[in-house]
Amino acid sequence: LSESASIFVTLVAIVSLPSSTYGFAYAPNFITKIIQDGSGIAPKGLLEITPSASSDDSNDGNDDATEALTASALSEEEIVSEKERIGSRPICTRFPPEPNGYLHLGHAKAVSFNFAVARMFEGGRCNMRLDDTNPSKEGQEYVDSILEDVRWIQSGTPPFADAPVETGENAGPWYGPVHKTSDSFDLLYDCAVALIKSGDAYIESLSAEEMREYRGTLTEPGKESPYRNRSVEENLEMFENMRAGQYKDGEHILRAKIDMSSPNINMRDPALYRIKHESHQETGDKWCIYPMYDFSHPVADAVEGITHSLCTLEFEDHRPLYDWTVDKLLPTGLIDCKPRQIEFSRLNLKYTVLSKRKLIQLVEGKHVNGWDDPRMPTLSGMRRRGVPPSALRLFCERVGISKSDSNIDFGVLEDCVREEMDKISMRAFAVLNPLKVTITNWQGSTLEDFEVPRHPKIEEMGDRTVPFGKNIYIERSDFFDTEGPEGEANNNRPPKGFKRLLPGGKVRLKYAYV
Repeated sequence: LSESASIFVTLVAIVSLPSSTYGFAYAPNFITKIIQDGSGIAPKGLLEITPSASSDDSNDGNDDATEALTASALSEEEIVSEKERIGSRPICTRFPPEPNGYLHLGHAKAVSFNFAVARMFEGGRCNMRLDDTNPSKEGQEYVDSILEDVRWIQSGTPPFADAPVETGENAGPWYGPVHKTSDSFDLLYDCAVALIKSGDAYIESLSAEEMREYRGTLTEPGKESPYRNRSVEENLEMFENMRAGQYKDGEHILRAKIDMSSPNINMRDPALYRIKHESHQETGDKWCIYPMYDFSHPVADAVEGITHSLCTLEFEDHRPLYDWTVDKLLPTGLIDCKPRQIEFSRLNLKYTVLSKRKLIQLVEGKHVNGWDDPRMPTLSGMRRRGVPPSALRLFCERVGISKSDSNIDFGVLEDCVREEMDKISMRAFAVLNPLKVTITNWQGSTLEDFEVPRHPKIEEMGDRTVPFGKNIYIERSDFFDTEGPEGEANNNRPPKGFKRLLPGGKVRLKYAYV
């Protein structure tokens, strides 16, 4: 046996086969139960889980599936109300990110669940919407990356029934074209005018600091603005002047007139429109006033016919404002359907930064090589790392849906990646630190071919040919030289438990000879 003086490295690519369509694996949860009870449509593809019949106290009440099968059912009155609200409309969800950054692992849960819920119910659909209401932080790069990431994470899933065929930017796994809140800017302006005319909105002229003082605290009620009782005519005129660009940024805003003493701070006359003299990537310089998310969100949901607006828990306190906006606008005829907002816990990963603001700092500070750096927890970073989209969907399904915040260990995601890679990856050998081995009793100079399965469990992947001859290469760590320097340092004995090649010893080469 002798070490080769030459350097030999064998690089072997792992070949991935096309991913098959994977079924749903979500456990029953309170959202699917609400939709089922309210629509009368049974979901398909959920895990079959039977609640325990035991009467002991072993169930701590935190089991999501048990909760979904029992406590989350609607009352009879709520069922009647929900069926009237939904009517004959198909179940429709949406994924509405802001185009001010790349999607990260936290978004993977929202994407996967919104699309999965729509597919669970017969005739369901999921819209793709870009909430582009803040031109100062948005850009076309983010728009393109978001659409690409959603296409990627949903690749391999079945299309929605009767979905129209779209091309270009609109082509994707979602139902119909890509929706943008900017498409409804004219309607949103008309909605704001309608609220002013009904006395439910007014122009505020307090400074930002004064508004904070008037707003109150969690324990103290707010105070009404001195501009709260402006006449409808004056509010309309000032709002038109805002649109015409006659005021500076921050000089005035449009506020809803609700209740400054409400225990929910979000209901203390929240802002509906603000002035921003900035060009928009879709509408150019047409607008210098832009709607706030809490105002545009329910209007866009209603316009698109969304039946269930699924949000993360930080929007739970915003739901009263969501319902207030819809209820105030329905009588105007500007919107004609009422969506319902339901909240679930967001995805948190241990030791992983999922704050878009902090991820932007990493990119802009050049601490990483862009948003798709494989070290980044973005979907584009995961894609460059080699993570299959089915692994992210499996991870989201295993994490499940509940109202309880939790920190998931990153190892759960890695387990899902291994499980999915195991299904689609062909096996191969690689020698990174080679040691040349000469077989002295090999007769002749010919090579012998061995047929080796490409996958130990999947015969359909076929076999590959591995040549075997007088000279072979093994990993250096698979040989311990008891007669050399390393042996002398260990009293000429191999390390305890060493079962690989030794001088004068025997080993079996996988798929070959002893």
